[in-house]
Amino acid sequence: MFLYRIYQFVIMIPLMVVVTVVTALIVMLGSIVVGPRLGYYPAHVWARVMAWLSLVRVTVKGRENVRPGRACIFVANHQGAYDIFAIYGWLNHHFVWMMKQSLRKIPLVGYACYRAGHIYVNRRTPADIKRTMETAERRLGEGYSVVVFPEGTRTKTGRLGAFKRGAFHLAEEFSLPVVPVTISGSYHVMPPQARLPRPGHITLTIHRPIEPPEDGRYDVAELMSRSREAIASALMSGEHRGVSVRLDT
Repeated sequence: MFLYRIYQFVIMIPLMVVVTVVTALIVMLGSIVVGPRLGYYPAHVWARVMAWLSLVRVTVKGRENVRPGRACIFVANHQGAYDIFAIYGWLNHHFVWMMKQSLRKIPLVGYACYRAGHIYVNRRTPADIKRTMETAERRLGEGYSVVVFPEGTRTKTGRLGAFKRGAFHLAEEFSLPVVPVTISGSYHVMPPQARLPRPGHITLTIHRPIEPPEDGRYDVAELMSRSREAIASALMSGEHRGVSVRLDT
């Protein structure tokens, strides 16, 4: 552990800072010159490098459930900070995030995410919520897929929390498939109280898409329930180890 701490402070953290700054600059410049869609590819590589530097391995199951070039809404549980790296680096599907407004304040990174077309979620007032949903609708209308953490925030206990309705209303509005994604292991890699990550293994389980009904009108409550059950099924199956198997009901 002592040698690992030396590695973190002498090698890992400085390299992560440099890689993040360089990636943010490339995304900003590329998105301005070429357009927002260019922003995905540098970040995809960045996420893999960040996991590699942290000695975190990622395994993907169910990749066949992602259809290339098809817009959809991915909904995933949110175990920790390394969920970002797992999805960005290993989902292998062009998308934009719905992310907290507070992340907009991160120097360079916040602006780079804005230039890349990611959606900042602002819930301060009904008018802010409306603008957020309108932005999401524009991105979906442009053919982007969207990744949402419907719990709204990282779990503080390792348990799967209640889902918010926003992502599912978007699926109904645009009659898009919803693809549940189970993330397991990132809570162990970096629990909420931890300041630094530890080596680990994250499993990304991509479930079968929930297709819209023939009339295009989901029952939103049922869609939320089916998505949560799919995500919970991988956590309960014994395929993943650790605190993530505990579920709120």
